[in-house]
Amino acid sequence: MIRLEDVSVELGGTTVLEEVSMDVEAGRFLALVGPNGAGKTTLLRTCNGVLSPDAGTVTLDGTPVESLSARALGREVATVPQGTELAFDFDVRDVVAMGRTPHRSRFGTVDAEDREAVDAALERTDTARFADRSVGALSGGERQRVIIARALAQATPVLLLDEPTASLDINHQVRTLSLARELADDGKTVVAAIHDLELAARFCDEVALLSDGHLLATGPPAEVLTADRLEAAFDVRTAVSTDPVTGTRAVTPLSDAPPSDRRVHVLGGGHRAARVIGRLADAGIEVTAGVLPTGDAALATAGSVAREVVVAPPFEAIPADRRAAAADLVDAADATVLAAPVDGPNAALADRSQTLLALEGTDPPRDATVLPSSDLLAAIESTPRDDATVTRP
Repeated sequence: MIRLEDVSVELGGTTVLEEVSMDVEAGRFLALVGPNGAGKTTLLRTCNGVLSPDAGTVTLDGTPVESLSARALGREVATVPQGTELAFDFDVRDVVAMGRTPHRSRFGTVDAEDREAVDAALERTDTARFADRSVGALSGGERQRVIIARALAQATPVLLLDEPTASLDINHQVRTLSLARELADDGKTVVAAIHDLELAARFCDEVALLSDGHLLATGPPAEVLTADRLEAAFDVRTAVSTDPVTGTRAVTPLSDAPPSDRRVHVLGGGHRAARVIGRLADAGIEVTAGVLPTGDAALATAGSVAREVVVAPPFEAIPADRRAAAADLVDAADATVLAAPVDGPNAALADRSQTLLALEGTDPPRDATVLPSSDLLAAIESTPRDDATVTRP
């Protein structure tokens, strides 16, 4: 287990980590996320002993990192750095074999255990096919995988990765993080700085959100990756939803479009409604939504960007107060968008709307302007405002 207790680090007179505390248990995969300069790399370098904290302690299974010799630390922690450049032009197999150095005496020779560890690392990283090639002849992504293989050959209980997918194509990004996930499932403690929030949410048990050297939050991705916290860390509005394929957090940065003078209510749920809500918010349009059932796929997005959302329990009659609240939102909107087929009280809300814009395939319950989603924004902007009848709360 890695434990950081009130760790602070200064570099060049600037505080880059301030009173950071966290635990990472064996068998867990933790992602460090945050903007550039947040302190992610510094935190990793503090965990592997490259940097000593100016205050606080870092321990591995209760042993202070600073008390371990370089060789002893090399048997406990393997690190995959950001850079892929190597100062030597050895064969790939020889580079991977360097990971075995902490396990041999100064003048020890390679034994069967070393060869087995190297071969296994080459296979797991899909680098065995160019094991006899010069590392200098490889692409940046291929070198990155070789460096990961070297860390695997080191056979440590702790693995630290600094932007391990930065130089990789989509295929090997997924393979690399899948491998890290497997290693954590096998009992390793894995900590990785990851820029891609959706990959972090997909593969990691926990996320630690850093900003300006402070730990803003740590916990399961669904709890940490919220619109409010992401705006605090990255200074950008986001629409946070659930990926329909992976079931994990999906994060869409929103533009800095100037606020529109339009207000739109969205009826219908599911992933299509989530996309509509996010798109309207990205255009600066004030959005309300509902009635949405608890657990609906559109609810996370609506909760992160909509002004107001009416929610009711699923598989039950919608309570009268929830119907009334949604009716007020429809009355206050310049237009109502039907994003998915509706029935019952939501169909009554569609019938109530002054201007109903129905996306193709939604089977509107009354006369409506039916249009493809690509025409939605233009239709909203062309909808006439009637300030005499539109009441805003």
